[in-house]
Amino acid sequence: MPDGIFAPDNRFFKSAFEAIVRVLLLVGYMSAVALMKDIRRTFMYHGAEHKTIRCYEAGLDLTVENVRTQTRMHPRCGTSFLFSVMIISILVFSVVRWSNPFIRMGLRILLLPVVVGISYEVNRFIGRHDNLFTRIIRAPGLWFQKFTTFEPDDGMIEIAIAALSEVIPDDESDNW
Repeated sequence: MPDGIFAPDNRFFKSAFEAIVRVLLLVGYMSAVALMKDIRRTFMYHGAEHKTIRCYEAGLDLTVENVRTQTRMHPRCGTSFLFSVMIISILVFSVVRWSNPFIRMGLRILLLPVVVGISYEVNRFIGRHDNLFTRIIRAPGLWFQKFTTFEPDDGMIEIAIAALSEVIPDDESDNW
């Protein structure tokens, strides 16, 4: 058997290949789904939600004009979280290996809460900090949102404003 990083039995090579295939499958799936008329419309509402939250976080009045100028990308988005879960699971499961498929499946199920917990904390951390490190870490999730958010029309923005207005606390000291 040949030795080295590209040897057929090399764990690093197998894990890297598996990671690339998983990412490509997820991106391909999201791209294909976004072509569906109803899903595209849903993703436009998703964009309206992000833009509205960005407007609120910027301290601007929630008006269609103010919301329209905001970006549709948001660092604490569920899409970014999904992407984080995938990447962190790839990293964790590339280290935790077992040849028996039943034990391997059991380990993956047992470690799922750990992977989700790490992903949640990473997503939360990068959403609260803005520096070179967090911008690098958040970049793939923001890029992935290009598949799950589209520019909304004004009616969608109005709906997002109405929805957000319902959950804004009367007392700003309420930490939601």
